Amino acid sequence: MASERALKEKQRIIDEIKERVQSAKTIVLFDYRGITDSEAKELRVKLRESNSDYKVYKNTLMARAFNELGIDLNEGLTGPSAFAFGEDQIAPIKTLSEFAKNHSALVLKVGIVDGEKADQAKLVEYAKLPSRDQLLTMLAGGMIGLVKDLSICLDLYSKQKEENE
Repeated sequence: MASERALKEKQRIIDEIKERVQSAKTIVLFDYRGITDSEAKELRVKLRESNSDYKVYKNTLMARAFNELGIDLNEGLTGPSAFAFGEDQIAPIKTLSEFAKNHSALVLKVGIVDGEKADQAKLVEYAKLPSRDQLLTMLAGGMIGLVKDLSICLDLYSKQKEENE
């Protein structure tokens, strides 16, 4: 039987996983088999640039933490699994997907986005979405266009009123 110290350490790790899951808007399990140390460092840098990160835990400890939270991600816990998490809903998925394009060893398995389970196909769909900054830029551009059109209409209306007087 495991020592009390080992059990406390395992429980500490389970609590750490649970805390990360609860504080993240997105979590993604991915297979990292075949990625070199330098590639892993490159991935970590890219994830940090998007306010995300990843950590490797034992599958049994992740399974126990997920079960305690009532999350069913057991199908993603086959083989070596890493756990990516982030404060943005799409950023970690986009970063992992972009990285996987150049590094075929990385495979997205399953994730949770805003409390909803996302399988591999859904993660691919999310990766195609524009980033938050791109969406805000598109929104601002659309709003500027509306304001510009409104100002032109008001200008034409005021000129028409002046002509009629």
